[in-house]
Amino acid sequence: MKNNLDWWRGAVIYQVYPRSFYDANNDGIGDLPGVTEKMGYIASLGVDAIWLSPFFTSPMKDFGYDVSNYCDVDPIFGTLADFDSLIGAAHQHGLKVIIDQVLNHTSDKHPWFEESRQSHDNDKSDWYIWADAKPDGTVPNNWLSVFGGPAWQWDSRRKQYYLHNFLDSQPDLNFHNPDVVTTILDTVEFWLKRGVDGFRLDTSNYFFHDAELKDNPAKEHVVEGGIGVRLDNPYAYQQHLYDKSQPENIAFLQQLRALLDKYPNTTTVGEVGCDFSLETMAQYTQGNDKLHMCYSFDLLTHDASMRHIRHTMESIEAGLGDGWPCWSIGNHDVERVATRWGGDYSCANKSKAFMVMLLSLRGSICLYQGEELGLPEAELEYDQLVDPYGINFWPEFKGRDGCRTPMPWENTQDGGFSQSTQTWLPVDSRHLPLAVAEQEGDRSSVLHAYRDFLHLRHAHPELIHGDIAFLYDDETTLAFTRTYQDDSLYIAINTSEQTKILVPELSLSPLVLAEALPAGYLKNQQVILPPFSVLLARVIK
Repeated sequence: MKNNLDWWRGAVIYQVYPRSFYDANNDGIGDLPGVTEKMGYIASLGVDAIWLSPFFTSPMKDFGYDVSNYCDVDPIFGTLADFDSLIGAAHQHGLKVIIDQVLNHTSDKHPWFEESRQSHDNDKSDWYIWADAKPDGTVPNNWLSVFGGPAWQWDSRRKQYYLHNFLDSQPDLNFHNPDVVTTILDTVEFWLKRGVDGFRLDTSNYFFHDAELKDNPAKEHVVEGGIGVRLDNPYAYQQHLYDKSQPENIAFLQQLRALLDKYPNTTTVGEVGCDFSLETMAQYTQGNDKLHMCYSFDLLTHDASMRHIRHTMESIEAGLGDGWPCWSIGNHDVERVATRWGGDYSCANKSKAFMVMLLSLRGSICLYQGEELGLPEAELEYDQLVDPYGINFWPEFKGRDGCRTPMPWENTQDGGFSQSTQTWLPVDSRHLPLAVAEQEGDRSSVLHAYRDFLHLRHAHPELIHGDIAFLYDDETTLAFTRTYQDDSLYIAINTSEQTKILVPELSLSPLVLAEALPAGYLKNQQVILPPFSVLLARVIK
């Protein structure tokens, strides 16, 4: 990939949540040296890049997504020298490094905000989004925070409200101010100069707001969806027409892309959460002058039906043009997929089937640490929670802590994560039998299935660069082809009990799958798919 400017197309990106990956200094919190120490393991999976969740200086109200210094490492994670060592180790293993950029908002402890809140006429006075109260003292408009309640917080110094789309300790930056944009781009370039290969842009459609602060209209039909769209969250009851996804966002993304184009072989992947996320993904990635790729929350909901997968893929393909998607079925913000999609019938082979489905789709892929082990959602008591999102909405929503517990490396009390007597979140005892060391010795494990399929994927350009055409779907079964140049693969996936589907008018030659992957087979012009199995076959012309 070293000299391939398009290495990101079809790349598989492994997300590392540093707090929970590996604790090298045994203080109970994972760190950058811990990631470096485990770099060989990451490379062994067959992925192309790692995505590091935030490690910047922060008061950790939102665990690093509240940045107080964009150009330094928080001491709990290490130092800039540790980061440089991590970059070197990743590149030695042939891995690219993508880091999170939380550009929409800062911490309220950031020096910019501390200056901005002091008066109406200081140098940073309009670096954030300030607004007067209504005549009766209430908030400027009806915008809501993803984390519950109004998106406005009163500040007694300025006698004004400031906007926060997330926690009230995360004030939104004012991207309508060109000085803010220039400074933000400077912080991005700081990391480009240190050798990073790209950026994952947190909430990439939130950078601009409607300057007139118009009220959002009510939503007629409320369904589960993107960021904050849960039926127990009032955020779900608005059409978010004015607080995000504004037209001005396009010009900023073009400025950001122009900066990255000065550093060849770099990339961007934007997180998009909005009421029309597939359209926004297409808009943000078309034309080769904005983001390289985007991902949405469309596969991060509870809908695991294969019909939903097909509808999502065909919807994005219809409007994508020359744009490029990135897909994930799990990350640090949602319930682990083994539980969310596995439900009462969660099992190792079901995790494998969902993995093959994800890794066979057209686009780039993000895998979240622990998915390769088939980890279920950790179970925590209320007094063990640290996520403010979960604390606010307990018990209907238990927050994000259940997908962020420490990675189990060994089947020991601490999971081999840390020698500290108290880790930042507890190790779930149900994860211990699924630890890396346990699965390494089991050729039929989820871990080996991931490795086997990721290496098979590298051997078949159809799965990386090919076009996609869907042939069959029902609630639990999906079949499609991937075609690149003159070669085609047929893929059939079953995520439930045994089923059979008619073979399309194609001549198929099944590929031999590794031991860890339950395989379907052909019989009498039918594809026979045992429970949670897959069939990969060459299309013979």
